[in-house]
Amino acid sequence: MAGRGGGHRLVGMDDTRHYGFETRAIHAGQRPDPRTGAVIVPIYATSTYAQDGVGGLREGGYEYSRTANPTRTAAEEALAALEDGRRCVMFASGMAASDAVLRAALRPGDHLVLGNDAYGGTFRLIDKVLTEWGVEYTVADLSSLDAVREAVQSRTKLIWCETPSNPLLGIADIAGLATIAHEAQAQLVVDNTFATPYLQQPLALGADVVVHSTTKYLGGHSDVVGGAVVTNSDDMAERLFFLRNAAGAVPGPFDSWLTMRGMKTLALRMERHCDNAERIVAMLADHPEVTKVYYPGLPEHPGHDVAAKQMRRFGGMVSFTVRGGEQRALQVVAGTELFVLAESLGGVESLIEHPGKMTHASTAGSLLQVPDDLVRLSVGIEDPRDLEVDLRKALG
Repeated sequence: MAGRGGGHRLVGMDDTRHYGFETRAIHAGQRPDPRTGAVIVPIYATSTYAQDGVGGLREGGYEYSRTANPTRTAAEEALAALEDGRRCVMFASGMAASDAVLRAALRPGDHLVLGNDAYGGTFRLIDKVLTEWGVEYTVADLSSLDAVREAVQSRTKLIWCETPSNPLLGIADIAGLATIAHEAQAQLVVDNTFATPYLQQPLALGADVVVHSTTKYLGGHSDVVGGAVVTNSDDMAERLFFLRNAAGAVPGPFDSWLTMRGMKTLALRMERHCDNAERIVAMLADHPEVTKVYYPGLPEHPGHDVAAKQMRRFGGMVSFTVRGGEQRALQVVAGTELFVLAESLGGVESLIEHPGKMTHASTAGSLLQVPDDLVRLSVGIEDPRDLEVDLRKALG
């Protein structure tokens, strides 16, 4: 049982696929504890489990918490249900999840296609770590299916996509990319962190694997670090489970519990994030100090039509450039009060950052380098009037 990823079901509802998203967010993977009646899944703070004789594992098949833990199992079942996927494997961080997917899907000599607006950490992992393992990559504009076709080679095994992308909010046609990947006998991986399963369902659009930094909107409160992978492929899930168990990048039970708690309110929070972001975008679009606003909800955004087709709404992330270049952008990010100057995103509080100096510093000098006058916002769920006033003061 130690090497298997599908035998652990101590808690959970058998099938929640016929329920709506909000219902699944609260009930999938969970039921009242049969012993105590507790309506919330307990935090199983244990490292090991008693056996009835050598190899005699009890209900659920648990033996050691690096391999599996009941709280983690419940969180995995919940997230799989939200992505309408069959299997979920959770990790200690989003980067650990990405690393496991890359190692599960690629071998030395293989090739992957990476978006030209990928997260800096993903680029660093591929450019500095995977290449030393003999993996090659090509950067392409994923918003252009023709550009992706040109980038695909006979050795291509993976297309890695973020949509919306980080930090320029680029949009890629998931269904179109899936077709290209499958024609090349490759897999499409979609980082769904920005959109969340509430706004976008990549597996339903043809993606093979969905990756999340659960640190962000899924956890939603800036109090936990984690990652997850969701797939309909048993083979991929078993590879991921093996890698996680072998390498040990596991989330603890409290991390899993916090993530599951966050998922319960995901739908409510995302609606407010979107409402607030739209108001901030409208203000920025008319501000004389702002030169460009990046937000897929704007009709002039080049990916607006695709986003409208594959997303429920357009999300809570906003980027913009300012007059005066890098120095002015640095002044803006240092000049807010409610928008906290910090990395990360997706929490209830609003954050502001300078990608070129912070989250995307690793892309400097590469094809993925971001504009030096770019500011990125993670718009929280505060009173939007207060957020608007705060930004206006910073912009001058």
